[in-house]
Amino acid sequence: MQLGVIGLGRMGRIVVDRVLAAGHDVVAFDLDEDAIDAAAAAGASPADSIDDLCDQLGEDKRVWLMVPAGAPVDATLETLEPRLEAEDVVVDGGNSNFHDTLRRAESCPAAYLDCGTSGGPAGAELGFSLMVGGPEWAYDELAPAFDAVATGPAGHARMGPSGSGHYVKMVHNGVEYALMQAYGEGFELLHEGRFDLDLEAVASVWNNGAVIRSWLLELCEEAFREEGADLGDVADRIEGGSTGTWTVQEALEQEVPLPLIYTALAERYGSRADEGRFSRRLANRLRYGFGRHEVQRR
Repeated sequence: MQLGVIGLGRMGRIVVDRVLAAGHDVVAFDLDEDAIDAAAAAGASPADSIDDLCDQLGEDKRVWLMVPAGAPVDATLETLEPRLEAEDVVVDGGNSNFHDTLRRAESCPAAYLDCGTSGGPAGAELGFSLMVGGPEWAYDELAPAFDAVATGPAGHARMGPSGSGHYVKMVHNGVEYALMQAYGEGFELLHEGRFDLDLEAVASVWNNGAVIRSWLLELCEEAFREEGADLGDVADRIEGGSTGTWTVQEALEQEVPLPLIYTALAERYGSRADEGRFSRRLANRLRYGFGRHEVQRR
């Protein structure tokens, strides 16, 4: 198939590379000309504008957006939509708020698929986990691209109607916050407790058969190996928070208690006012592990 990709940052470039590796054609555009040149060097057809991208795609356009959530998505759609028809398909692969997704799906002249994407740059070689919402026919039409970008057919599924993909990804991120908090608190007790422990060794043993083994725990092991058991100069500051906030807001509206996720979110915001918590320092470093976010340092 032929796929247009708009947004060639870390995640967008991974989409391009994996779709190309699967033998499909890609037309690539970004506001950064260097990013376009790099995608072209990898085998994509460069586009110097969204109009040029649409011209190269011809009829039955399939366009994957990988731009930052919020206003950049709306600005991209404003330029793209006059060139779209009902038979076309647009995929929003970013971390958009599902309320925004519902609005965009209603107004977009093409079929609109909201695609929650998990795995981060560190998971690029294996592929992503894709949670997709929107019309079933459009999901089926994009299945070859989803197979390529995900870990394979088992790595993606249609969650339901428009908005459901980003809704599921929102809750996924809330769960992620709670898991990071739990690991952080456990290792904080080990660090401050009565034994002088090698935390890398603890994480390594837990990762080999223990009930709590996971990729996040592997990233804990990596953090202790690279930063030391005391995490060196890693700061007590955790960035991010928007998707966790959306999760808590939705829980309040639906009257569903989420004490663990709420506490993890509160700890994240609290890290910007207080200092000293080992658990927050570990969460800071974990964000680099799975998303290559900048490590805040003291």
